[in-house]
Amino acid sequence: MPQYNLTRDEARERSALVDVSSYEHTLILTGEGESFRVRSRIRFTAAPESTTFIDAITASVERVRLNGLDLELAEVVSPARISLPGLAAENELVIDAHFWYMNTGEGLHRFVDPVDDEVYLYSQFEVPDARRVFPVFEQPDIKSPFSFTVVAPEKWTVVSNSPTPTPGDPKETFTDLGEVPIEGMAVWQFAPTTPISSYITAIIAGPYRSVHSELTSSDGSPVPLGLYCRSSLFDYLDADELFAVTKAGFEFFEREFGVSYPFEKYDQLFVPEFNAGAMENAGAVTILENYVFRSRPTGALVERRTVTVLHELAHMWFGDLVTMRWWNDLWLNESFAEFMSTLATAEATKFADAWTTFATIEKSWAYRQDQLPSTHPIVAAIEDLADVEVNFDGITYAKGASVLKQLVAWVGRDEFFTGLKRYFDKHAWSNTELVDLLDELAATSGRDLTSWSKLWLEESGVNLIEADLETTGEADAEVIESLRVTQAPWSLEGQPTPSLRPHRLAIGFYSDSGDGRLTRTHSFPIDIDSAAVTVDEARGLPRPDVIVVNDADLSYTKVRFDDRSMATAARRLSDFDDSLTQLLVLATLWDEVRDGQRPVQDYLDTVITHLGAITHSSGLLTQMRQLDTAVSSYLPPEQRTATHARLADRFIELLGTIEEGTDQAFQFVRGFIRHAVTEEQLHRLRSWFDPARETVSGIALDTDLTWEILIGLCANDAVDDSAVEEMSRRDPTATGARQAATARASRPTSAAKSETFTRLVDDLDLPNSELGALALGFGSGLQRPDGGIIAPQSPLRPFADEYFDRVAGWWETRTLETAQTMTLRLFPPVSSVTVSAAQKWLADHPAAPKGLLRLMRENLAEVERALEVQRVSSASKGSLNLEG
Repeated sequence: MPQYNLTRDEARERSALVDVSSYEHTLILTGEGESFRVRSRIRFTAAPESTTFIDAITASVERVRLNGLDLELAEVVSPARISLPGLAAENELVIDAHFWYMNTGEGLHRFVDPVDDEVYLYSQFEVPDARRVFPVFEQPDIKSPFSFTVVAPEKWTVVSNSPTPTPGDPKETFTDLGEVPIEGMAVWQFAPTTPISSYITAIIAGPYRSVHSELTSSDGSPVPLGLYCRSSLFDYLDADELFAVTKAGFEFFEREFGVSYPFEKYDQLFVPEFNAGAMENAGAVTILENYVFRSRPTGALVERRTVTVLHELAHMWFGDLVTMRWWNDLWLNESFAEFMSTLATAEATKFADAWTTFATIEKSWAYRQDQLPSTHPIVAAIEDLADVEVNFDGITYAKGASVLKQLVAWVGRDEFFTGLKRYFDKHAWSNTELVDLLDELAATSGRDLTSWSKLWLEESGVNLIEADLETTGEADAEVIESLRVTQAPWSLEGQPTPSLRPHRLAIGFYSDSGDGRLTRTHSFPIDIDSAAVTVDEARGLPRPDVIVVNDADLSYTKVRFDDRSMATAARRLSDFDDSLTQLLVLATLWDEVRDGQRPVQDYLDTVITHLGAITHSSGLLTQMRQLDTAVSSYLPPEQRTATHARLADRFIELLGTIEEGTDQAFQFVRGFIRHAVTEEQLHRLRSWFDPARETVSGIALDTDLTWEILIGLCANDAVDDSAVEEMSRRDPTATGARQAATARASRPTSAAKSETFTRLVDDLDLPNSELGALALGFGSGLQRPDGGIIAPQSPLRPFADEYFDRVAGWWETRTLETAQTMTLRLFPPVSSVTVSAAQKWLADHPAAPKGLLRLMRENLAEVERALEVQRVSSASKGSLNLEG
C-alpha cells in the first residue's frame, strides 16, 4: 500500500479555509474480513464557494454527501483524498466508506493471538494515519471534538479517548446504517472529546483484560486509571508497579506544571506488534507490549519502561493539551516529553540516576544523529509529511531534551516552570509555534532568548570542547601553569559549520585518594561561548591524574581528554567512584574510535578489562551494544572470529567472579550467547539449551533467554531445525513465532538467507512484527569471515544487487513503516563494494522519495565511517597501555 503526502503549504491553506466544529464517526468492527465500514458526519465552517479536500485512504467509498447533495464519486474520490467543491459558510459532510484493517502497525492494526485465536485491534495515527480509519482533515492545527460510536462483539472491550460507556443494544445503529443486525454485537457510544488533533485520537478494541485504579488530581477531581493487555499476557502484567509509576508521574507533573491533568481518565494499553515504544493518544496511551515482562528483563529495560510511561504522561500537556501548529515544531512535543520524563524518573521514582542513563543512551543517540549527513536543527524545516516521517530521531528527542536541560540551568528552574504554566494557561486546547513558548520563558526569566534559540534550536551540528593544559615542575610533581578550555565547531561535509555556542559545564579533577580509588578533588564550573576560556582557579594546583571535560555531563558537546588523562582513565576505569564518570570516559573513547582518531582495539581492550566494574545497568547495556558494533562493523572481518571468542571467554571468566543472579550476571550470560563461536563455547551453549537445566550463574533459563540461546546456536549452524520446532511447541505464542522466524533466518547458509530474503521481498502480507524478526535474522552472519557476503540460491542474484534494484520499489508499494524497516535492515554489510553501490544508487535516483534518500545517505555514511575505523584499526593492536 503506497504512501501519500501533504505539503505544509496545502495544510496552511486548508486551515485558513476550514474550522471543524465536530466529527462523528461510527465504525462497525467485527474483526473479520479485510475491511470495516465507517459512516462519518463532519460539521465545519469554510469560506463560501471555496474548494478543499478531506483525507481518506479507503478500501472503497459508497457515498459522499455534502450539504444534502450527493457528489459524483468518480469526480471527487482519489486514492487518499476526497474533494469538497462549492463549500458553504456552514457545512455538513457525510461520508460512507470502507477502510482496510492493517498489519503494519499503522491505521487500525489487526492482530490474531495464536494462543486463543482472539482478534485484537488498536489504532496508531501519528503522523498521518487517522485517514486510514476515518475521513479527517489530517493536520495538527485543525482541532475538533471527536465522537466515536463503535459496534463490536459484545465480549470485547472498547477503549477510546473519552471514558468507556456501558455497551448497549446496536439494533438502532444497524438500522440507521441500513445494515442487517449481527448477532453477538454491542454498541459503545463515546461522549465527544475536548478539541484535539486527529493524530492523538484512538480506538482500541478486542477481548483485552484490564485492572483499574484511581487518583485524585490536583484540582480535586478523580481520575480513573486503567491498564490493559491481551488475555494471554495478563498474568504477567505487574499492575502495582505500573500504577505506582503513573501516580508518581501525575503528582510530579501537576506540581511542576501548575496545571491539572487535562483529560477525564488515563488508560494505558499494552498492544501487540507496536512499531514504537508508545503513543500519547489523549487519555488512551498505547504501549509496546514487550513492556509486559513474561521473562526476566534487564534493569535497563525496567528503567526504560518507567521513562516511557512518564514520557507519554508528559505528552498529555506537551502535545495533547497544547499542540504544535505544524510538524517543524515537533520538538515542542518530543524534546519536552523526553526532558520531563527523565527529570520525573530521577526525582519521583527509584531510578534516581536517570540522568546517567540519559547521558549514556539518549545523548549517544543524539551525537550519532547529529553527525550524519541528514543532521538538522532541533526546530527542523518540515515542508511536507515526507520530511517529518523520518524526523522522529535522536535530534528531535535526545538533543532537544539535552538542550532543554541546559535552558533550565540558564533561565532558572523556578522561572522555567512558571513560564510553562503561563504557556499552558494561554494556549490550552490550541496550537503553538516556537515563539509562543520563548515569549513566556523570556517574560518569566527576564532573559532575551532570541540568540539562544538561534544557536541551539535553529542551527544543526555539535561543538568540540577540549582542555589545553600547561604545567611546570618534575613529572611526579607537576603544577598547573595554565588551563584553557577551547571550543571549536565540528564540521561535516555538505553541512553548515556550527556556530560557537554558549555552554555551561564543569571541568573535573580526579586523583588517587590513597586507597586505590580515583575521586573528584575539584570541579570548576565554567561558562564558555567563545573559542576559549581560562580556568584561573586551576593555576598553581597539582596536576591531577585525570581531567574530565564536561564533568557530570552538564552540556551537549563532543569532548576530548588530553592524552595522559585518557591513558590513565582507561587504565584505571574500575577505580572511579561513580558510574557517570566511568561511562563518560567510555563515551569519549568510543567517540574517538568512531571518528577514526584511535583504533577500535583501544575501546575493546578497555571494556574487556573493566567489564566487571561496570554495574550501572543501562551503562552496561550500552557497552554490550557497542561491543557488538565494534566487532561486527568496526573490526576488519579477518579479526572478528577471534575477538568474538575472546569476548565469550571473558564473559565466562567474569561469571565465575561476580555475584550470581545479578543484573550484571544476566547481561554477561546474554553476552556469552551472542559471542560464542568456538566448538568449546558452542558445546557450553548447547548444555544451557538442555530442558533439564534450570539456571546459569543464578539466572533462570526462562522462555525468552532460552530463545536467545537457540538463536545463538542457529547463528552458528550448531543445532538442527528440530530444536526450533520443539521450542515452538513449548512456546506457541506470537513472541515464540517471531523468535522462531529469527532463529531460522539467522543460519549462515545460502538456503536460509535465500528463503528469508524471498519471503521479505515477495510476501506483501507479512505483518510488521514478523517482517522485523525475519530481517533481524537475515542480517545475522550474512557477511562471511573473509568480508564477502553469503551467495544466494538461484534465481536470486547477489543479495546486495537485489537490494539496490528493489529498494525504490518498496517505497512505492509498501507503507512507510514497512519501507523504512526494509531499507534499514536489509542494507548490505560494511564493505567498499557496498559504498560504491550506494553511491551509484544515489547518483541514479535523485528524484527518489525524500525519506528514502535520507535513509540511504545515512546508510552510506555509516558504512563509510565503519570502513575508516577498519582502516585505522587494521594494522593496530591498540594504542593504550592498560597494564600497571
